[in-house]
Amino acid sequence: MVKVEFLGPIGKASIEIEANTLAEVSKILKEEEDISHWLSQCAVAVNDVMISDLDFSLKDGDKISILPPVCGG
Repeated sequence: MVKVEFLGPIGKASIEIEANTLAEVSKILKEEEDISHWLSQCAVAVNDVMISDLDFSLKDGDKISILPPVCGG
């Protein structure tokens, strides 16, 4: 199991899912209407390290953070 957390304005509670790669996580999340539109805009971190490769391998207990774009000053 991996934990997926949704930060900022996404406004969704964390979930735990079975996934071996970020591609599998993406496929699962695209099935959820309330977050699918966010995915193309968001960065992804695994265990607080930014990752851009969907083939990135996950292990049990990993934390995936979905990071929407933010604006600040």
